[in-house]
Amino acid sequence: MRMKILLTVENLVMDGVKRATTVLGNALTSQADVTFYSLAQPRSFYELAAPLITARRPASATVLNYFGAAPLQVYEAQITDLVATLEEGHYDAVILPGGLLTSFAPAIKRALPRVNVIAWMHNNVDIYLNQYYAQMRDELVAGLLAADTVVTLTDSDWEGYSRFNSHTVKIYNPPTMQPKGHQADLNQHVIAYTGRIDLQHKGLDYLLAVARALPDDWQIAVAGSGPDDQLATFQRLMDELNVRERIIYRGALKDTELRQHYEKASVFMMTSRWEGMPLVMGEAMAMGLPIVSMWNTGSAEYLQAGQHGVLTPARDVNGFVKGLLPLLHDLEIRQDYAERARRRSHDFTLSKIVRQWLALLNRQYVPQSTLDMDWDLQRGVGEN
Repeated sequence: MRMKILLTVENLVMDGVKRATTVLGNALTSQADVTFYSLAQPRSFYELAAPLITARRPASATVLNYFGAAPLQVYEAQITDLVATLEEGHYDAVILPGGLLTSFAPAIKRALPRVNVIAWMHNNVDIYLNQYYAQMRDELVAGLLAADTVVTLTDSDWEGYSRFNSHTVKIYNPPTMQPKGHQADLNQHVIAYTGRIDLQHKGLDYLLAVARALPDDWQIAVAGSGPDDQLATFQRLMDELNVRERIIYRGALKDTELRQHYEKASVFMMTSRWEGMPLVMGEAMAMGLPIVSMWNTGSAEYLQAGQHGVLTPARDVNGFVKGLLPLLHDLEIRQDYAERARRRSHDFTLSKIVRQWLALLNRQYVPQSTLDMDWDLQRGVGEN
């Protein structure tokens, strides 16, 4: 009998957590009976290869990510509906991505102790506990303690979340883009940025400051969208810094347009103040783009002390420009870092990540050192 898995999301708008969840869920359908479960009822931005259930009493679709207080009271109806869905559907496992959904874990385990509850942490432990979910910190910690397993993305977060749950593991996010013959054109004088328009998180104030230091024939192509106030601030700063001519703003892209965004660039840049493990960096690597990034725990995991890309000091525009300029001036340096990026992208193969998740979902993984994540899977995993 195939295992039954429920993957939960707050909603299915364009968002890195939802994107990773849908990619994983779609991939797991070949090995298990997968269903997506949404607290709210918006149209899905992503294609789904499995059925979608919406809470019988849906949450507000205007709240994209809930970071407020008292989540167990605010979402009491949706938690009750989720537990009923798990019980009536005889699900074997439920995956809870992010802080809000993880706070539901104690209620699920009390009602259905047999269900394998997996909390999936998509961002830096300090950011989750002290910033995003600071108002529900106690509920998030209770969820981490109650979960059967906590999944993290980086060595840094493996150590951080292990403080709350000894059964904490590291599994990389599934790749969200596969090369299809075409690779980045390293002769283009274009630097690609992909991500939400969020000045503080994504460091777009740094990005615009970097634009001022570019050679005259180079531009930064920006793919992404965000709230109206953030977009307005971004536009205003372009004018204040006199860099509008150096920015190509493409808005939100997906599928073919996103692939072309990478193909028409020679370098990928990231200036984020913090990250979990950004999907877009993996996409750029798979497309053969050399990477230049300010230090954060996510980029540090990808680039491994600069082995696979240029890693510059955190929050340091001058240091970033110093690391970037040699690539802009020398095609051979770009080619060298492009090859490093391609090699690193091979560590994020979908088949390997699916095998690791199946082992976890089948309760067949014994915690090991974070340095040894290529698990010795027990027999039968991925074959049921």
